[in-house]
Amino acid sequence: MRTEALRELLDGRWAELRRDSLDLLGKLAPVHDLPREEYRAWVLEQLHALAAGGHPLIGFPTEYGGKGDVGGSVVAFEVLGFGDLSLMVKAGVQWGLFGGAVQALGTEEHHARYLPGIMGLDLPGCFAMTETGHGSDVQHLRTTATYDPAAQEFVVHTPDAAARKDYIGNAARDGRLAVVFAQLVTGGEEHGVHALVVPIRDGSGAAMPGVTIEDCGPKAGLNGVDNGRLTFDHVRVPRSALLNRYGDVAPDGTYSSPVEGRGRRFFTMLGTLVRGRISVAGGAGSATKKALAIAIRYGDRRRQFTRPDTGAEVVVLDYLAHQRRLLPALAQTYALHFAQEELVSALHDVSDDRGQRELESRAAGLKAVATWHATHTIQACREACGGAGYLAENLIAGLKADTDVFTTFEGDNTVLLQLVAKGLLTSYRDHVGDLDPWGMARFVADQAVGVVIERTAARALIDRLVSGSSDALLDRGWQVRQFEDRERHVLEGLARRLRRASPENAFDVFNAAQDHVLHAARAHVDRVVLEAFVAALERGTDPEVTALLGKVCDLYALSVIEADRAWFLEHGRLTPQRAKAVSQAVNELCGQLRPHARDLVDAFGIPEPWLAAPIAG
Repeated sequence: MRTEALRELLDGRWAELRRDSLDLLGKLAPVHDLPREEYRAWVLEQLHALAAGGHPLIGFPTEYGGKGDVGGSVVAFEVLGFGDLSLMVKAGVQWGLFGGAVQALGTEEHHARYLPGIMGLDLPGCFAMTETGHGSDVQHLRTTATYDPAAQEFVVHTPDAAARKDYIGNAARDGRLAVVFAQLVTGGEEHGVHALVVPIRDGSGAAMPGVTIEDCGPKAGLNGVDNGRLTFDHVRVPRSALLNRYGDVAPDGTYSSPVEGRGRRFFTMLGTLVRGRISVAGGAGSATKKALAIAIRYGDRRRQFTRPDTGAEVVVLDYLAHQRRLLPALAQTYALHFAQEELVSALHDVSDDRGQRELESRAAGLKAVATWHATHTIQACREACGGAGYLAENLIAGLKADTDVFTTFEGDNTVLLQLVAKGLLTSYRDHVGDLDPWGMARFVADQAVGVVIERTAARALIDRLVSGSSDALLDRGWQVRQFEDRERHVLEGLARRLRRASPENAFDVFNAAQDHVLHAARAHVDRVVLEAFVAALERGTDPEVTALLGKVCDLYALSVIEADRAWFLEHGRLTPQRAKAVSQAVNELCGQLRPHARDLVDAFGIPEPWLAAPIAG
């Protein structure tokens, strides 16, 4: 009963769709150890099965046969993360990146021409943005699309080796079309990066004239995805190939756009593609849940060493060290699940520019934190399963290999956190102003008062602890205040450092503050995640489940504080004694949650065929 009640809360807003997607995934049969070409063929076959089952229809417009449920499409993608990750990524390339770009950047003409074939998989395609020499720096891609008014065609060209499109999913084997991002040139003037639909193969599978296709070859993981390289040698496409929602070229070569300014237009275009970044965070979360489910099931029955008092062998999950490996990670996985649910709802409901900017920032931060969490947690699960975790049949090694790239695709995590921090600084500037001398004096005075108040509050907490109130660390209000205070203090300190910058040394000042920048962004995301968990607790209707998840939330909050306790100590938020108390509270929470660990992972609802690891039986 507890597992089902937990699952109902986890399923959230798209509960019915989530379960329907799980049912569809459960009908697909896992395979293991196929040679690369056979594996790719199997993934394409399963992709057709998803298409037949209606998976791609969820997020596309109703007028073209879809269901118009943008948030639901991300949830359905997340569910695929419980299965084969090559299949999940290839589905994301076809319907999320390729189809999503046509939908977001194209107009009705493009929608009518392409979307039915994209949904039905009759038009397999690619998303050709990344170049060998430019990954994160999309604004300075070197591929060109030069308009020829006499022929009313664009000439797509790769000017040098660094401009080759690289790591492009679906390119090496199956793609027929590519949405190619290139610098648009007309009348001798550049108008920035735009996207065009470019055929790369004919109906027989041969490369189109002027298109060179190479296979990226074996990768560390995701070898069911046919990543390739694309080079264009003056390839001509009609004027209608331009996805022209945000920038159009008239027959005579005149350029027009509803968005003023090259920079603003670029970020507006990229902002429409935020669904891919959100989807990666969700897929990483599902892979993390799967690894935890396997490791905790194994730890719940694997025995090692004996108790001296009874001589009985001990289940390894009864060891505190083993709990420490897995249960704080499980708590963070729950926290990220609820933050992801809020993010998907924001994507589904966003309706104005301000909401879009907030969505993009939150998506960047959550994607970075969720994918790093996946990498660290899956490694911990591998180690927690010993040699058995290293065997391919037990699935964790495959999860480790397949998710490793998540930290760098759809945005390098370090770059994404820089974007989050820059957004925070912009908001801070808008709130505080330019900090003229009078404003700066007022700001410093406010800070001094704030420090007194904060340390007084910390002193009051210590007094409560000393007086025997051992549950003070579990006070939800105190936990939230610690997260808020850390975020505010780190951001204010960063703003002071960057205020020293001038046009001449701006890069050097910002570069020297990179550690501070990343800390500010991470503190912000941690606070957002904790607040999402607290909001989920408030939605709970089952007292037993709410109480259990309250302990999970406590473990998440105190684990974060423990991990950054150097900061809390350095800034007077914790004394050395209280820092020790935080670690002791984490230990106690691990012990209290240990009997519920199996319920907590079973509530993820992962189809049993996709948990068919011998150690998870």
